[in-house]
Amino acid sequence: MIEAQRAFLSLGSNLGDREQNLRQALSALASEHIEPRRVSSCYETEPVGYRDQPWFLNIAVEASTLLSPHELLDRCRHVESELGRRRSFPGGPRTVDIDILLYGDRVIAEETLVIPHPRMQDRRFVLKPLSEIAPQVLHPLLKQTVQALFETCRDSSAVRLYRAPNLDRIHR
Repeated sequence: MIEAQRAFLSLGSNLGDREQNLRQALSALASEHIEPRRVSSCYETEPVGYRDQPWFLNIAVEASTLLSPHELLDRCRHVESELGRRRSFPGGPRTVDIDILLYGDRVIAEETLVIPHPRMQDRRFVLKPLSEIAPQVLHPLLKQTVQALFETCRDSSAVRLYRAPNLDRIHR
């Protein structure tokens, strides 16, 4: 029997109805194999890298999943595609972006999948929502908690509270 794993995801959107995009992505992810357990508040965040684009809304999600890391990645990519994601250029605007941050304590370094996410410790827009729902979770490579990573993150981009979570609006 397959044992459920705890995974942490980062969801972001900066095109169209950003809040609705996140709500739809979360709803589309929820299935018999992915069960969202905790969802952070929603944060409005300044673009990092390519800056000539709208600000993002970002959330972090703790989920229980029966999917393997590769199956979870496939599901995330499928949901992105369903919601109109077009990969025009790295760091560009998007209707929705779903990243796997952590998958249990697994470490995977492959061409198509890297877990933990290789830049999560450098991004306030990832660490702030994640620290809200999982402050004591340990990064399996850096051996620091999410809260410690957030407190020492050198990223100075703006991350401001947009809205507290409203799980009543998530429908399967």
